[in-house]
Amino acid sequence: MQLINKYFSLTDRQKQQFEALDALYRDWNSKINVISRKDIDNLYEHHVLHSLAIAELIRFKPGTSIMDLGTGGGFPGIPLAIMFPEARFHLVDSIGKKIRVCDEVRNALGLENVTTQWCRAEEVKQQFHFVVSRAVMPLPDLVKIIRKSISKEQLNALPNGLICLKGGELEQEAKPFGKAAQITSLSEYFEEEFFQTKKLVYLPL
Repeated sequence: MQLINKYFSLTDRQKQQFEALDALYRDWNSKINVISRKDIDNLYEHHVLHSLAIAELIRFKPGTSIMDLGTGGGFPGIPLAIMFPEARFHLVDSIGKKIRVCDEVRNALGLENVTTQWCRAEEVKQQFHFVVSRAVMPLPDLVKIIRKSISKEQLNALPNGLICLKGGELEQEAKPFGKAAQITSLSEYFEEEFFQTKKLVYLPL
């Protein structure tokens, strides 16, 4: 939790919500494996702060709608929903029990700006200003699926598009998009060693 305070200034309510994540995820993880067992002790660094790298790229304006595709147990969607209470987050996953964890965490935290859907990305009918994702599939495949989900209405300084968190070598994946794909190393935002190999990809669509 100190890690989050180190990089972000939070309201008291946000502090309480972020603090509550530890017990909530430990409890749900013991019933439904959403975070690898050995990684639960690194919840704040590997999952919460990692998710919040998106908040270093963009501060979502009130009314912005964001789909979190392949949310798993709620990352990056739930930390972002705490950070941006006036933006709307729609968490989507094809695995029902993971969506159940998202629902339970959302309800426990009182996050009224979060909705969930148990389905495949192709089945989502709504449109959003942004789609966010953590390493669900190669970039070209992801773009093919979500292009139809990006709204034409612009609300933010950054044009609508895809923001994803990935690791490793991304040059090949990003090649089809040329200069349009902006890749930022997370070590520019956070000094912890974990972020040395992690990247943020932004692609306007």
